[in-house]
Amino acid sequence: MTYEHLDEKLINALLGDGRASLRSLAEDLDVSVTTVSNHLSELEDRGVVRRYTPKLDYDELGYDVTAILQLKTEGSAIPEVTETLSDLEQVISVYEVTGDYDVIAIGKFEDTDDMNEQIKGLLTDPAIVESNTSVVLNPVKEHDQFELDVE
Repeated sequence: MTYEHLDEKLINALLGDGRASLRSLAEDLDVSVTTVSNHLSELEDRGVVRRYTPKLDYDELGYDVTAILQLKTEGSAIPEVTETLSDLEQVISVYEVTGDYDVIAIGKFEDTDDMNEQIKGLLTDPAIVESNTSVVLNPVKEHDQFELDVE
């Protein structure tokens, strides 16, 4: 096999099975185990592959409520607010954004009481000047990653 697009093919293979052994990856990609190991180490060193983790179904674990929080902050307080949100266990994504709000966060909660308690705790922060919370009714697509183009 040629090494052209090997990194992309390796990433795609890991997206399919993050627990695949070096040997099985090497067989699938038609290269040596050493080549796979070296390329994977380089991808890890560059921060392209950050970690290997399971995909959880939070609904099955009892976290039935997904909420999207949109927050306006005092101008200089964005880093403080994003750090606070990032430290919350049940907040799975935090984004600094453009538009009407400064920060968007996505959280998983056991129920609406749990969500309400967490959000009320956040809103005591004087740096948060406005908020809007949306509860997800039906997650159509969530936590997906896409394969890289190798053509």
